[in-house]
Amino acid sequence: MGLKTSKTSTFSLGDNNKLYLFGKFMYPELSTIEIPPQSAHLYSVIWLHGLGADGHDFEGIVPELHLQAAPSIHFIFPNAPVQPVTINGGMKMRAWYDILDMTLERKVDTNGIYQSSALINSLIEREMHKGISSENILLAGFSQGGVIALHAGLTYPHKLAGIIALSAYLPTISQLETERSTANHDTPILMAHGIIDPVVAIESGKATFHALQALDYPVEWHDYVMEHAVCQEEIEHISTFINNVFI
Repeated sequence: MGLKTSKTSTFSLGDNNKLYLFGKFMYPELSTIEIPPQSAHLYSVIWLHGLGADGHDFEGIVPELHLQAAPSIHFIFPNAPVQPVTINGGMKMRAWYDILDMTLERKVDTNGIYQSSALINSLIEREMHKGISSENILLAGFSQGGVIALHAGLTYPHKLAGIIALSAYLPTISQLETERSTANHDTPILMAHGIIDPVVAIESGKATFHALQALDYPVEWHDYVMEHAVCQEEIEHISTFINNVFI
């Protein structure tokens, strides 16, 4: 089917690019891998990869989802900017933010989370400028990408279709208590995690799940006997979730 065909594009941030800074570096463009809709464009999915990966990482999952609205969905897989990552000895790689240590608390670059969220907000706005309602736009992400999907989605000023966070948690949960968007208070959230994940401890993901529950978000949780990965059962849960929100 045509959904296996993708294209690479570059989204310019235009005159406001001075606002999007990562450390000492400016990134005026955010490149993306995209799978265009095969019929009328009704929905958009923005799917964020994890640390050190790129937009191609989840491109191949699209046919496996068997989505009812697939021909009408525009899939966007953005590439995170390349920047030094502290836990990897300062090596430069694609990252949505810096990770400062690997303890359970996982000190992270909070400013980087806000900056990357602003970049994703711009991608949402690009879809809205095409005539797609924000309520038909879904954010998804794996690991670091899941962090950004949660933070960007729950603080975005317009209602979104849903948020998917895979093998992720939310280090800005305390900020969310005051910065949360009332527009997305009822936006459905799917969190899924491997119970033997050695990279992002399931305790961190579960703590975020319980914190979101305490804030009265409609969040569902699934876990699987796997490490820092995606499994077939999880793909089926993702499929059900998206099919339920894109109706």
